[in-house]
Amino acid sequence: RRADPPSFYPMSATGSGYDLSVTTFSPDGRVFQVEYAAKAIEKSGTAIGIRCVDGVVLGVEKAIVSKMILSTSNKRIHTVGIYNGVAISGFAADARQIVNRAREEASSFKSEFDSVIPGKVLAIDYREHTEFTSCHILRLWCYFRGYVHLHTLYWYYRPFGCAVLLGNYSPKGSPELYQVDPSGVCHSYYAAVIGKNKEAAKSELEKIDFTKVTCKEAVREIARIIYKLHDESKDKEFTLEMTWACDDTKRKHRKVPADILEEAEKYAKDLRAKDEQDSDDDDDDDDDDPPPAK
Repeated sequence: RRADPPSFYPMSATGSGYDLSVTTFSPDGRVFQVEYAAKAIEKSGTAIGIRCVDGVVLGVEKAIVSKMILSTSNKRIHTVGIYNGVAISGFAADARQIVNRAREEASSFKSEFDSVIPGKVLAIDYREHTEFTSCHILRLWCYFRGYVHLHTLYWYYRPFGCAVLLGNYSPKGSPELYQVDPSGVCHSYYAAVIGKNKEAAKSELEKIDFTKVTCKEAVREIARIIYKLHDESKDKEFTLEMTWACDDTKRKHRKVPADILEEAEKYAKDLRAKDEQDSDDDDDDDDDDPPPAK
């Protein structure tokens, strides 16, 4: 017989005790543990995905926690199958479990159907893909949306302390970009942001014309936004990790070439330096203004 969840914790009308189990709703309809997981993501590096006319681009601000750590370790963007890229924000260990399970499913899908797993199947729903057998579909439903949501349904689980962006450009489809939150909610986007500086980055992305932007332009835009929002006085130093799946890579998920990434970072740093200089000039002009007459 399965053990019942503990019931001896005190409850109160103020919300105390309602965060002890992920299966418990507060009186105003909130699930506190899911909200706590979202708070953990807000303290992590910014991750941005953009769906372009010729592919999809993912970029992550990866903090350098120690100068002794190799820059290639603790990756924040992973490949699932051949055509899927997954960018993460939040607890890297939690996200790694999602990525590993997704890789197992992608491998199983390839073995059973002799085809790469579509991004929509991996991220959202099986019901639009009736060509696949129901026994396999029951497993597909768990990835990503169902698998993440599963950890909010049982008291002996805890929500994943991470959010993921899934970018896909399969040979028979168009570019796709999905975001999966700790609650299991999944949406398709033209551009998506997770992590700190989320709202400010959204404001910057809304200025882009997604019907015309190319992958090379998106690389520059992601670099510009991340460098612009990075606060050197408060935030740790970081490396910019960026990948894409585009026509240049034959739609396969690959790292952005070093020369293109270096050029994008130089472009972003120059813009930031120019903005800082303009801001300093404005401050000097204000200081030169004569005092008001008495």
